[in-house]
Amino acid sequence: MKRSARLCLLFLVTFSLIAQAAPAVKVWEEKTNIPTYLAGPPEPNPIFYFGRQSQGAEGRVYPYPLYDILTHKKVDKQYTMVYLENEYVRIGVLPEIGGRVFEGVDKTNGYHFFYRQHVIKPALIGLIGAWISGGIEWNIPHHHRATTFIPVQYRIEEHPDGSKTVWVGELEVRHRMRWAVGYTLRPGKAYLEVSLRIVNRTPVVNTMLCFANVAVHTNENYQVIFPPRTQFGTHHHKREFTTWPIANGRYGGAEFNGVDVSWYKNHIASNSIFAWNYEDDFLAGYDHGKQAGTMSVADHNIVPGKKLWTWGNGPRGRIWDRLLTDDDGPYIELMVGAYSDNQPDYSWLQPFDTKSFEMYFYPFRDIGGVKNANLDAAVNLEIKDGTAQLGFYTTSAHPSATMRLTAGSKVLFEQKAPINPAKPFTTKVNLPAGIDQYSLRASISANGKELVSYSPIRLEKLPMPEPVTPPPPPQEIKTNEELYLTGLRIEQFHNPDLDPEPYWEEALRRDPGDVRVNTALGINYLKKARFADAEKHFRKAIERLTYKYTTPKDAEPIYYLGLALKMQGKTDEAFTNLYKATWNLHWRGQGYYSLAEIAAARGDMNAALNFVDRSIESNALNIRALSLKAAVLRHLDRPKDALQVVAEAERKIDPLDVRLMAERWLASKSPDAAQRLARTMNDAPATAVETAAEYLAAGLWQDGTDVLLQAVSAAPDKSKINAMVYYYLAYFAEKLGQQSKAAEYYRLAASMPPDYVFPFELEAIEVLRQAMKANPRDARAPYYLGNLLFDLQPEEAIRLWETSASLDPSFPIVHRNLAIAYSHRNSGNSLDKAIAHLEKAVSLERKYPLHFAELDELYEAAGVAPEKRLALLEKNHSVVTGRDDALNREISLKVAAGKYDEAIQYLTGRRFAVWEGANLNVTEQWINAHLLRGQQRLAAKNYRGALADFQAAANVPDNLPLEGMSGGREAEIAYWTGVAYAGLGDQAQARQAWEKAAGQQTMAPRSRRARGRGVSPMTVQLYYRALAMQKLGRTEEAAAAFKNLIEIAQSAIKENGSAPDPGASFREHQNYRSAAATAHYVAALGHLGLNDRDKARQQLAQALRFRPDHPFAKATLAELN
Repeated sequence: MKRSARLCLLFLVTFSLIAQAAPAVKVWEEKTNIPTYLAGPPEPNPIFYFGRQSQGAEGRVYPYPLYDILTHKKVDKQYTMVYLENEYVRIGVLPEIGGRVFEGVDKTNGYHFFYRQHVIKPALIGLIGAWISGGIEWNIPHHHRATTFIPVQYRIEEHPDGSKTVWVGELEVRHRMRWAVGYTLRPGKAYLEVSLRIVNRTPVVNTMLCFANVAVHTNENYQVIFPPRTQFGTHHHKREFTTWPIANGRYGGAEFNGVDVSWYKNHIASNSIFAWNYEDDFLAGYDHGKQAGTMSVADHNIVPGKKLWTWGNGPRGRIWDRLLTDDDGPYIELMVGAYSDNQPDYSWLQPFDTKSFEMYFYPFRDIGGVKNANLDAAVNLEIKDGTAQLGFYTTSAHPSATMRLTAGSKVLFEQKAPINPAKPFTTKVNLPAGIDQYSLRASISANGKELVSYSPIRLEKLPMPEPVTPPPPPQEIKTNEELYLTGLRIEQFHNPDLDPEPYWEEALRRDPGDVRVNTALGINYLKKARFADAEKHFRKAIERLTYKYTTPKDAEPIYYLGLALKMQGKTDEAFTNLYKATWNLHWRGQGYYSLAEIAAARGDMNAALNFVDRSIESNALNIRALSLKAAVLRHLDRPKDALQVVAEAERKIDPLDVRLMAERWLASKSPDAAQRLARTMNDAPATAVETAAEYLAAGLWQDGTDVLLQAVSAAPDKSKINAMVYYYLAYFAEKLGQQSKAAEYYRLAASMPPDYVFPFELEAIEVLRQAMKANPRDARAPYYLGNLLFDLQPEEAIRLWETSASLDPSFPIVHRNLAIAYSHRNSGNSLDKAIAHLEKAVSLERKYPLHFAELDELYEAAGVAPEKRLALLEKNHSVVTGRDDALNREISLKVAAGKYDEAIQYLTGRRFAVWEGANLNVTEQWINAHLLRGQQRLAAKNYRGALADFQAAANVPDNLPLEGMSGGREAEIAYWTGVAYAGLGDQAQARQAWEKAAGQQTMAPRSRRARGRGVSPMTVQLYYRALAMQKLGRTEEAAAAFKNLIEIAQSAIKENGSAPDPGASFREHQNYRSAAATAHYVAALGHLGLNDRDKARQQLAQALRFRPDHPFAKATLAELN
């Protein structure tokens, strides 16, 4: 007993000494100046969805504004950085830039194990625009999420064990979900612990993506390390596969023949590789030059995604390095994905579902790489020339650890030594001759526990997985189950090219009573606020499910029918169906929660408490249920119990939830709680209306009023309060019988500025319709409701905007919205109506550059004379310069008008921005202007001036975005360069230029993008190759090329067919005109090459009929005439 007591005392003393040796983590906020290239104000016009892609998924912007204006002005800007620091690492978090980790420093060697920017330099990469590289970005629930460049909420927590946490998070308004990320440092640990909470606060199913985008500094010595079991890598969508790490064949648009693609130096172009690995918990990157790296560890059962991404080290990569940083150099991304192994592969969040999990990141050093790792340690084992190189790194200090290398039962090496994050262990072990390397096992143990081990893995060669291919058309799919699942996958992955509805409609054509399809389509309609249509489909599903009075196994359509009825105000019938849904375990929690809302709205708080408790029994992490329970307890005069519920929900689910903040204030009336609530709602107005919508759903009118008035009273500028706040206040006042207050709130709502009022919550439909009834002269309520409904119910939105425009014809944005809507309509004189509304918009006092860009695009589709288009843009040049796309259109028209000097001046004096993967076309304007001016100078025998222009065309300046040398027009530029040299009498240089032009490989005449329209503008390069061949005396080859051009063009003209119907969308008109003009221009060049000038004139005239602003058709025809 005495010996046991002494051992116990010794243990306690030792533990105390260790605890003292690991001081508490420090956390603090610090004002930090960071050089910043300022982003401009967000776009005031709502941006609706017309098929735009973003990172392979739907690029929906609304209800967010677009952040696509970059000023390129560099200033010192102050930010609030939140730091966490212990003895091993320092972490800097930047809540103002999306809550990202901005820096991570290994204090033992000064290594930045996350890419550390020394400048904030946004580029157009994010879902809604501005995005920066570096640190850790959180892609939730979409890749490069909407708010990656926008401030998010944050708070600091301190814990009894000395650890500290910084929470960041937000309300994601597109899907009305919340996410929170907690960064924690613990005493004595070299890892950053990241706790993630993704919360579906809605009563409907949603999808989500969650990838941590970890950027790291890279160079020729950098290697990405997937676990050794990894044999394959795959691309986005799993559309192609390659072997790993040695790739063979074509992958990601690049040729890899026996190339080790784990090394950054071997990637010339941008590429993505996802590890085909579902067995291991780690992903790493290692700089062999600095002998330091970055480790990610997470449970692969929850976090299977492991990805390498790079811009590449070729010309395009250098361009993006320059666009994203000043001096910090290239980076790669080590991405880690939860509940998904690919992008844009999404997983599901059921109604009121919460996903909660952890990821860990730590630096490691001096061990030459890694073969296995976990939260405690990393091990590397390299075998070469009969020697084993052993390396161990641990994330905490161990005064006496045992490092061991064995071969079967034989110990080849064993040593006890201290080890800690500042002092890894490495050694070399000479191996016995003939030893089987697969019998080796390297391990490290401390305090009776094995920290990590590794044995070389004998890989069994596996067949290459099959890539994913697009689904066939609905009519070609054999079974209803496949139709259902195909539609579900399209919906789940937010496919921008396909719509699920045709697949489900085909299934219902074959079997109108299909339960799965009726349910899926009903949920789809429910999300689009088509409640009556949703009800019909749910009833159809239930009709079959309950055939012969059967109680169904799955109550999903019964629950959703209750929800659809509730949204229509049919609460009695909703109550019955929701109660029936609770018979089923899967829908019990959701059903009881909705019953609790109905009971609360009826004023029966005891029944509400009973229902909400039953809901929580089925789903303890239902944050809406916990919030409602707190409210019900308050109404039952139990505020202390309410506060306990709030505290528990904050601890377990979301410490930043604004509804919980509201409940804390309502239960406590604490000044601190009031201040925090008001500050949060004013910083993020969407949280105020979302909280109001939740109180509306439960009939808690006074609670909603009190919370919104708290935000109003603390608003820094009462003249700029979000109009929806007053509309909700008016609605609540009417429900409370306070008519005079309601009238005043409606007046205030109508008088608030409409900028950035983009409603997103379906509850606002009822609020705004009531506003329209209460004040029929309010032009703003139908405008806002049209905004909310356009992506869901476009025809109803148009009707509402028409009402708004009739009430207030002086509001330009509503005219613009109508124009955009009409331009995508396939009926009647929609294009003419669209143009008329945008002409009205640009004639009004307040002018927006976006309106001029959009109007000119419609003019182009309608074939309006370029002189009229240019005159309008020139007259409003000071407005047009507010957006790159608008100014680019003015420049393009100046080139078409022969105003080359002015076009070049505009292009020279401004830095343009371009979206990743998009084409702003400014490089084309630069090339066009110089080529055409050069040809003009040739005609005037100013050969030196012409040569200068042609050389300028080949050297696009840095201020103009460029994805490839000369925009793929090398043959054209080289040909004209040769002509200029010939004019100067330098035949050697001329011949060299023509040989270059003749040898250029031109783009295939029927590119993937051009398919269906026959030719690409790059087909023109074949003409200049042929002209160069003529100059070189290769006349037969040239003639064959000219004839080929004519054949290509004639085929394209035939394929392009007749003009679209007058009622077709403007995009159809635009595509047809552009394709027709290009085809006729190519035909003209072929005839011109064969010296048939009359046919060339005819074809050029046709090209200009379809595209009057075609600069080369115009210039060539003028020369022929």
